[in-house]
Amino acid sequence: MLASLPARAAEVSLIGTFGATAAILSIDGGAPKTVKVGQSAGGIKLISVEQDRATIETDGKRRILQRGQTYSSAGAGAQSVTLSVGAGGHFMADGQINGGAIRFLVDTGATAVAIPASDANRLRIDYTKGRRGTTQTAGGPTAAYLVTVDSVRVGGIELQNVELIVIEQGLTVALLGNTFLNRMEMRREGQTMTLIKRF
Repeated sequence: MLASLPARAAEVSLIGTFGATAAILSIDGGAPKTVKVGQSAGGIKLISVEQDRATIETDGKRRILQRGQTYSSAGAGAQSVTLSVGAGGHFMADGQINGGAIRFLVDTGATAVAIPASDANRLRIDYTKGRRGTTQTAGGPTAAYLVTVDSVRVGGIELQNVELIVIEQGLTVALLGNTFLNRMEMRREGQTMTLIKRF
């Protein structure tokens, strides 16, 4: 009798939205699918959509998801986020550093999370107190500072005490590097990448 019950989704990610009419959802790490307001998929009902967020209903409870955020019914022990591929085949992620908003380019080749000095100033990170060094950029060598920030968040995943590098010149986008990614399990499926927090 139990076998005839529909399976409930354990995890749902909001990949994107279409105005106020539909949302692109990834359910249990599957391929993104477009779901219209009022429709259900995998035990998830889409209640409403506005700008970059959507209200879903699962197990009789309503949740609001921001774009890039994942809700897992397994609880905090299974923090994950599903990202969709963007221009040039790169994965972008909306995140936060110390609670301040920032947009990351996922870069598995970067040894650490790296941000331009302009973003550090905007986020009020006093990077000049960090350990000074030099890094190579497309424009040549430039000053870089190693600092530890209180938190880095991407979607539903938040890490505390993360080392990052602030680069004074030559970097135009924040890089989500391996001081964050090394603590993730990364699953690439077609046009999506799922990051799952390991520790």
